[in-house]
Amino acid sequence: MSLFELILLAPVHEVETLSEALEALDALSVSVEDADAQTPAEQALFGEPGMPPPKAGWEHSRMVSLFATEALARDAASVLAAQDFFAGCQLVAISPVPVQDWVRLTQSQFTPVEITPEFWIVPTWHEPPAQARQVIRLDPGLAFGTGTHPTTGMCLRWIAGQGGAGQPLGRVLDYGCGSGILAIGAAKFGAVEIDAVDIDEAAVESTRANAEANHVKLHAGLPDKAVGAYQTVLANILATPLKVLAPLLCSHVEKGGNLVLAGILERQADELKAAYLPYCQLQVHDQEDGWILMTARL
Repeated sequence: MSLFELILLAPVHEVETLSEALEALDALSVSVEDADAQTPAEQALFGEPGMPPPKAGWEHSRMVSLFATEALARDAASVLAAQDFFAGCQLVAISPVPVQDWVRLTQSQFTPVEITPEFWIVPTWHEPPAQARQVIRLDPGLAFGTGTHPTTGMCLRWIAGQGGAGQPLGRVLDYGCGSGILAIGAAKFGAVEIDAVDIDEAAVESTRANAEANHVKLHAGLPDKAVGAYQTVLANILATPLKVLAPLLCSHVEKGGNLVLAGILERQADELKAAYLPYCQLQVHDQEDGWILMTARL
């Protein structure tokens, strides 16, 4: 049986009111996206957990709500059209949503991700691109890190740049490993010993499973498994915990080793430099879509 979607256009100040009204009118779900996507007017919104969003939403929003029947969708449209707050809104369409193979549809949204022309992240249901010389096999899971986020991509490019240029990664610590993607990438580019740690047991298990699937050896565990000095310390977390962890992370970098930090917004660069100044001099190494990669040699 098909569901029916009700599609509306709304200004940003009416989105919350409309969402609440749609839920009260028995909408099964309500999603909001940029109505100007794929046009010169498209707006990128960046935010960070624990911090207020830079904007309340998109200036012009496209709202898609799902209903169990066409009658419910049409009744909802009629009720909304009669409300004062609907004055600046527009009904776009009411249409059936065909029954689909949702597993196949979800898989189709995760395609191979290029890190460099020869280094790719490839889901297990895809064949690697012909030009790929180095591949990480990784499917979406509970733990953060599929290669699609700019912070992960920048870290992996750094890893590939080091290994590809013949600069050894040596002993590696991936602090806050998530899916284990950075640790696995380090293994692919010649790391001799790898510790991957996270406060989340699910992330630790995910890292172990992903490492096994990629035929690489690493040690995954809780943060107390990080012991001694490392030639390379990677931490793709967020700015606030990175600032708190400054003394700990720097204490794990051996003399002449590399510290690589990600999960940092461009506007947070000076905060991170100040937090790490007692231990090292951080520099912005890369940037993408409002995010930056910061590195230091100790």
